[in-house]
Amino acid sequence: MRNTVHIVSLGCTKNLVDTEVMMGRLQCYEMTADASDADVIIVNTCGFIDAAKEESLNTVLNLHEQRKDASILVMAGCLSERYREQLSQELPEVDIFTGVGDYDKIDELLAKKQSRFSDNVYLIDGEERVVTGSTYHAYVKLSEGCNQQCSFCAIPSFKGVLHSRSLDSVVSEIEALVTKGYYDFSFVSQDSSSYLRDCNITDGLIRLIQRVERIEGVKSARILYLYPSTTTTELIDTIGASTVFHNYFDMPIQHSDNTMLRLMKRGFGAEPTFALLRQMRALPKSFVRTSFIVGHPHESAAMFEQMCDTAATFGFDRINVFSYSDEESTPAYAMDHKIDTQTIAQRAQILGDIAAEVTHNSLQALIGEEIELVIDGPSEEHEYLLSARALNWAPEIDGEIYVNEHELDRPLEYGTVYLARITDMVGDTPLACVTTA
Repeated sequence: MRNTVHIVSLGCTKNLVDTEVMMGRLQCYEMTADASDADVIIVNTCGFIDAAKEESLNTVLNLHEQRKDASILVMAGCLSERYREQLSQELPEVDIFTGVGDYDKIDELLAKKQSRFSDNVYLIDGEERVVTGSTYHAYVKLSEGCNQQCSFCAIPSFKGVLHSRSLDSVVSEIEALVTKGYYDFSFVSQDSSSYLRDCNITDGLIRLIQRVERIEGVKSARILYLYPSTTTTELIDTIGASTVFHNYFDMPIQHSDNTMLRLMKRGFGAEPTFALLRQMRALPKSFVRTSFIVGHPHESAAMFEQMCDTAATFGFDRINVFSYSDEESTPAYAMDHKIDTQTIAQRAQILGDIAAEVTHNSLQALIGEEIELVIDGPSEEHEYLLSARALNWAPEIDGEIYVNEHELDRPLEYGTVYLARITDMVGDTPLACVTTA
């Protein structure tokens, strides 16, 4: 009998790619969804903000309570890396600690029952992954680390400076995934628009787009996590002209007040940022997603109100709202004029309500439109509804579409792209009729 392994991936999609690398190294194990039956339990943790750290610790401790005798509990990833010394002393429940540098060596660590923290962050280059969650979509990591100095962000303290994969490495991975049936790709990193800048190449994403467009079998792609000061008008034009990359723009701007942007060390003023956003918005069938942080030190009520007005009126399709988290090792941690937690929570609720309205308006505008969508499987809402996603949307974060009818003379297939007409809304979920294969 093969040993069994239970793996939990927390945090961002970049973490998910690393988890899939570990799964690729552990294919001699049988994956199990039952932690109490697993010989090995691995938690790939997130250490970005307080809420993520709490979730990671609770997950590790809950899984320890469920584990069987003689099993091995592994704590990997960002939280383990960031607090390696403290956690190794305070969590005797964990058998193996490892950080962000040894995902491709997880089999060795298990064999030796050994903790390890390598000096360099791991960056996939040719290793086999077990892609999860989809038969047609995969995330592709472009780089690790970040050269930006945002006041609120601790990531560079444990992920280091920017390290980009070579373009050939990225293309080889995509080509291998295409041979396995994957045709839809989301490109991710901490700062995707800085891709290859550590190699003195300023148009790395443009080169990536040009190479990916030449790969036979790639039908659909999008880039996540653009940074304002490293996003160029040329990049936006290149995406707009692409036959493969959607006019999908995910650029967290974090605030809209110039004083706050300067305090956040975002490195770019509001007007240049919104000039880019307006260029994105002007493209046909564009989709624009952003993020805001509420409650950063020195954020006045007037600054917050200005941000709310911007969020409500610009015309975003999606908005993520984050509450400021006071992270040691960040410049903001040493700032005065901290905002109290109650005010932060109130502001997050107000902006969250605006974000919900923004999403509703974006979805409502789809009624009557014909879009490309891909069917993922049965809906959890009702047995007669199928769950689908607009092909230009990013998986999981941009929403769901219910397919409740079709005009084809054969059954609909999962993982297949169809043309569909949006006919109505059920709450905040669009209803669609598939019209053409």
